[in-house]
Amino acid sequence: MGAELRLGPLLRYVEWPHGTRATVWVETGRPCTAEVRCADGAGGRTRTFQIAGHHYALVPVTGLTPGTSTPYDVLLDGRRVWPPAGSPFPPSTITTPGPGTAGPRLTFGSCRWAATGAEGRTPAGPDALGALAARLAADPGAERPDALLLLGDQVYADKPSKATRRWLAARRDLSDPPGAQVGDYEEYSRLYDESWGDPEVRWLLSTVPSLMMFDDHDLIDDWNTSAAWLDGMRAAPWWRERLLSGLMSYWVHQHLGNLTPAELAADPLYAAVRATPDGTEALRGFAAEADADPARARWSYRRDFGRTRLVMVDSRAGRVLDEEKRAVLGAQDVRWLEEQLLSGRADCDHLLVGSSLPWLLPPLVHDAERWSAALCGGVRGARWARRGETLRQASDLEHWAAFPASFDWLTGLLAEAAAGGDAPATVAVLSGDVHHAYVAEPERLPGATAAQVVQLTCSPMHQRIPYALRLGFRFGWSRAGRTLGRALARHGRTGPSSVAWRRTGGPWFGNQLMTLTLRGREARLRLEQARGGGVLTSVHERALTSASAAAGPPGGADDEAAAASATGTAADLAARPREGRPRTRPQDPRGARTRRRPRARPGDRSVTRPRGPGGVRAGARRAVRPPTRPNVELATTSEACLTWGCHRCRPQPKEPPHVRCPHAPDAVPALRAGRLPDRRRPAVPVARGAEAPRRARRRRRRRRLGPVRHLAVLVRGGDRTGRRRAGAAGPRHPQRGVRRLRRDGVRLLRRAPGAGPVPRAERR
Repeated sequence: MGAELRLGPLLRYVEWPHGTRATVWVETGRPCTAEVRCADGAGGRTRTFQIAGHHYALVPVTGLTPGTSTPYDVLLDGRRVWPPAGSPFPPSTITTPGPGTAGPRLTFGSCRWAATGAEGRTPAGPDALGALAARLAADPGAERPDALLLLGDQVYADKPSKATRRWLAARRDLSDPPGAQVGDYEEYSRLYDESWGDPEVRWLLSTVPSLMMFDDHDLIDDWNTSAAWLDGMRAAPWWRERLLSGLMSYWVHQHLGNLTPAELAADPLYAAVRATPDGTEALRGFAAEADADPARARWSYRRDFGRTRLVMVDSRAGRVLDEEKRAVLGAQDVRWLEEQLLSGRADCDHLLVGSSLPWLLPPLVHDAERWSAALCGGVRGARWARRGETLRQASDLEHWAAFPASFDWLTGLLAEAAAGGDAPATVAVLSGDVHHAYVAEPERLPGATAAQVVQLTCSPMHQRIPYALRLGFRFGWSRAGRTLGRALARHGRTGPSSVAWRRTGGPWFGNQLMTLTLRGREARLRLEQARGGGVLTSVHERALTSASAAAGPPGGADDEAAAASATGTAADLAARPREGRPRTRPQDPRGARTRRRPRARPGDRSVTRPRGPGGVRAGARRAVRPPTRPNVELATTSEACLTWGCHRCRPQPKEPPHVRCPHAPDAVPALRAGRLPDRRRPAVPVARGAEAPRRARRRRRRRRLGPVRHLAVLVRGGDRTGRRRAGAAGPRHPQRGVRRLRRDGVRLLRRAPGAGPVPRAERR
């Protein structure tokens, strides 16, 4: 009986841009020679190596033809074992880029819980990865990703499925620690067999190259949250074996395939493991050294797809947990990441940073993490420090924001990578972990940036999402959540964040995948969710780059053309494609919006304006948000001012928003009063309704108020339009607010959410 193929094959690496080499990972039942043989004559072979009684091989494939899609077979000791006989799937292929390939198509996501119920039911809903496999298998000519990025939680060591728990119960007594969780290398192997052994997913990983990075559930939930958490785990007798086995299994199943053939040839650990009949001790010693000193191991890596650079960052294993110098990355990893992001940017059209943890979170979560970090640092004393640590561990406050110094450093590094004449078209952070998907863009970064900076978060691929968690994340993105976050920041004395951002897409909940299509300097995003029957449905699609950014690298004439386009006429703006154009509302000659006033956001500046037609009372402070698009009606101005928020001149989107406009003291009052110089007469007619009476405007605003917001207005004593009395520190008529609450509160609370305001007849 010959050797059997236990797991795999996994296509892990395909060379860019030449497309002549690849690597294929397999696990076999016994020692043998593993061979990959392609239909066009390319191929390779190697001997297996042994870890803890399991046998693996990473087969190098050479001689591939660029720009082709070649079927391949896997042979063990000369016997064909893949594709299996009677397989319903198409042959597995190795697709290589050709000389004219403009850029890659990358699909990414995280958090895949490989659990199935009785009769194939999926307790976590339809699997997005399985749905992608079904689509590609049904239509071999469909759009196929050039790489699949798995950004963490490929296996759940602390939350195995029911089938795995039954297997664990047959192997040992679950009343002994760690209970119904994996404890050693053999049990980790069971997790990978379950996760990658699904027929559809197994075929998908055999034909689409994959890149991987671990997150906490690959070892245990909240891995390396804090020094107190680590001390508690090290006191558990089972933790050391769990940690070493987790790092060993990650090195074998995921990390080896992330490396290029050149990096594999230079890796001393890989050479030592292959040189001995059993490499268990060598690998176990390496894992012990990585636990004692995280600087001994670098799990981060870089992969180039032509002119697209992907840098995958380890944000878990290398953390510095000392409260006085907490950091996500150690000093060596910091220097390495700076070199990867800043060197050779002229050769990059797109710069991608893969991190299992998001950089930009919902604002409330971000402020809560900074607040807990400040409390644990002792800003409010020892008692609050203990409470902060309890909250940090109980609420999973463990992301970049929970390490304020690392968050600020990463923000500055991304801003530096996006600035200058050699900046790429986009700088994107790809993340998962938080069990929902969204798109966030910074509104303010240190310095002026030339590239489009964006946070793309996609999670989960297959996991349960409790309804309470959905409500919590929605609240975290809301204005009320921002207000609560600012209150936490004041209590923790954290100060303002180094960056302000806004959500430009989402949140979306469900099992989903994001696909980033990069063609030259153009970037396009698509989000797809898995529906019943294993079908992927597109729910969001947009361009990440504008036409000017995709036309060529910044600098010289291109910058001048972009500036001219930013200050163009109404006809020029109307001719632009809708993608990449910020939304706007018509404005009247006084500079006031005709529909509603801008909402205050973090980082906004408040200015004092005298009362004028359509204005506010003297002494009232009103938040002014920097406009995201030039004023179409005032496009005939001849003055040049690069300051944000100026109603007299052209705002440029790349200028820092904190610069004070020299025109503000005299120009803004003139605009509010309607006194405009002849050269600044509106180029288009005033929008209809701009001069509507104040009572009509209040009536329209009242109709937009929902019952919950109306109730909040009554409690704080404002008027029925939702506005607070100008110039007042608190409610102007608190007793009136109380009377209104007594009169309308019960009716408001009894109404269903979203039913709108209480009718006038009911209020009376």
